[in-house]
Amino acid sequence: MLLRHLPFLRAVFWHSVTAFGGPQAHVGMMLKTFVQKTPYVTEEELMEYNAFCQLLPGASSTQTLALIGYKRGGVLLASLTLLIWILPASLLMGALSFLLVGLEDHPQQTAIFRFIPPMAAGFLGFAILRIFPLSIKNTITWVIMLVSFAATGLLFGRPWLVPLLIVAGGIATNFSIKRIPQGADKPKAVRWWNFWLFGIIFIIAGLLSEAARTNNWAERKPINLFENTYRMGSFVFGGGQVLLPMMYEQWSVRPAAVKDNNPNAIQIDQDKLYTGMGIVQAVPGPVFSFASFTGGLALKDMGPSMQLLGCLIGTIAIFLPSALLVLFFFPVWHNLKKYAVVYRSLEGINAAVVGIMIASTLYISRDISLTDGNIISSINLLVILATMLLLRFTKLLSALIVLFCLALGYFL
Repeated sequence: MLLRHLPFLRAVFWHSVTAFGGPQAHVGMMLKTFVQKTPYVTEEELMEYNAFCQLLPGASSTQTLALIGYKRGGVLLASLTLLIWILPASLLMGALSFLLVGLEDHPQQTAIFRFIPPMAAGFLGFAILRIFPLSIKNTITWVIMLVSFAATGLLFGRPWLVPLLIVAGGIATNFSIKRIPQGADKPKAVRWWNFWLFGIIFIIAGLLSEAARTNNWAERKPINLFENTYRMGSFVFGGGQVLLPMMYEQWSVRPAAVKDNNPNAIQIDQDKLYTGMGIVQAVPGPVFSFASFTGGLALKDMGPSMQLLGCLIGTIAIFLPSALLVLFFFPVWHNLKKYAVVYRSLEGINAAVVGIMIASTLYISRDISLTDGNIISSINLLVILATMLLLRFTKLLSALIVLFCLALGYFL
C-alpha cells in the first residue's frame, strides 16, 4: 500500500518544504499540487475539506492535508501525511531554540534579530487585513468583532477569554434564520463517542498538570508543558496567527504576573518569543511548528536532553488535537454539515477571531519601540509597514522578508 502511495507522499514532502505564507496560501498551493498537477482530489472535495476544517479548532491547513491522505489511503496514510508535513518545520523551529540558547552568552550576536519582532507584528497585521473583509460583512459581525476586540484588550491574559468569545460569537449569529437556512432534510443523529478520546486526553492532562503544580513535582515542567500546549491546540480557532499571541500570553505575560505565587511556572523570555514569531514566518509548513520552538525553550534550563524532549512534547501536543478532531469527526461530516447551526456559528466565530487578533497584535506591539523618537523606533515602524505592504501587494516570498530583516539587524 505504501509503495502504491509513494508518489503522493513525495508530493506531500515537496509541499512541506515549499509551502510559505500560512493557511490561506497553503490552500492555494494544495489546489495546484493535489488538484491541478495530480488530481488526488477534486477541487470541490478540497474546498469541502477546507470548509470542514474551519469548523474545528487546530491547524486548519494541516487538517485539510490529512483529509486528502485519509481519502487516498485511510488512517495510516493520513498519519504518514501528517508526519511528513509537520516534520521539516518542526525540526527547523526546534533547532532554532537550541541556536538562541547557544547565543545567550554572546548577546552582541543576537543583535541580528533586533528587527524580527516588528516584522512579526507586520505579519500579524497582514493576516488581519486578509481575513477582515472575508469575516466582517454585516452589522452583527461588526458588533461581535468590536466586543471581542474590547474584551481582549481589557482582559488579555485570562485563560477562559478566547473560548468564551468564540462560543459567544457562534451563538450570536444563530439568532437569525436568514443565514444559510435549515434544509428540508432532517439531519441524522451524530454519535459523539468519536470525541471521547480527545476529551479523555484533555482531562487527564489537565488533572496531572494541576497535581504537578499544586504538589510542585520535580518533573512538573514537562507535564505542564504538555497540558498547556495540548489545551492551546484544542482551543485555538483561526490558525497559527492566533496561536502565537496565545503562547505569548501563556508563557511570557502570565508567569510574570504570578511569579511570586508560582515561581516554578514555565516562563519564556519575551524577546526569544518575538524572534521565534518572526522566524516561523520564514519556515515552510505549518505555523503551529512554533510549538516545537517554545517546547525547547520551556525546558532549556533542565539540560540539552530535556530541551530536546521539550521540542518533541511541543510538537506532539500541538498537533495531536488537530489530528484527533479531524480524523475522528470527518466520518460524521456528512451529518454535521446538514446542521444550519454549524454554518451560522462559523460566521460569528470568524468575527470574534478578527477582534481577538487585532487586540492581541496591539498588545504584543506595545513591547516594540515605536514612539521613542529615535532611529530604532523609526526603523521598527518602517519594518512593520513595509512587511504588511510587501505581503499585501507583491508575491515576494516570506523568507526573503525575513532575510532582509536579519541583514538589517546585522549591519545596523
